[in-house]
Amino acid sequence: MKIYTIYRKQQLAISTLQAWQFLSSPHYLNQITPDFFNIEITSPVPDEIYAGLLISYRMKAVFGIPMSWLSEICHCDQPRRFVYQQRVGPFKFWSHEVSLKACEGGIEVEDIVFYAMPFGWLGEGLHAILIGDKLQRIFDTRYQYLQAKWGIKT
Repeated sequence: MKIYTIYRKQQLAISTLQAWQFLSSPHYLNQITPDFFNIEITSPVPDEIYAGLLISYRMKAVFGIPMSWLSEICHCDQPRRFVYQQRVGPFKFWSHEVSLKACEGGIEVEDIVFYAMPFGWLGEGLHAILIGDKLQRIFDTRYQYLQAKWGIKT
């Protein structure tokens, strides 16, 4: 099984608390993802996330086909770090860590994603021709949105 990674780091001119409130809330996912990645939250979500929280979604990420996703907040060290992992969804494995730390002029946001495709060689082929590019576009859009809204000007 091949493990893929996505890594992004950027500096934003906002407080740790502002970044935490925005990035830890699934309600902003459609703002920071491309239009093809339409997300509908299908479970209640409290104002504050916590370790053990399960959140269910319905999304249309590939060819507009609806799919379900259930994620669990596995680690939550407010306001510095949280990790969510897929429990049910399209990947064999998915883990996304978001960490925040103070830096000059604001905060540094770090995204680290590990994932694996299902279906053996078929999944690897789908990754090569479609899924890998879509995931890069999702995280590129996230980066660009955050940069435009709060990016530290150099």
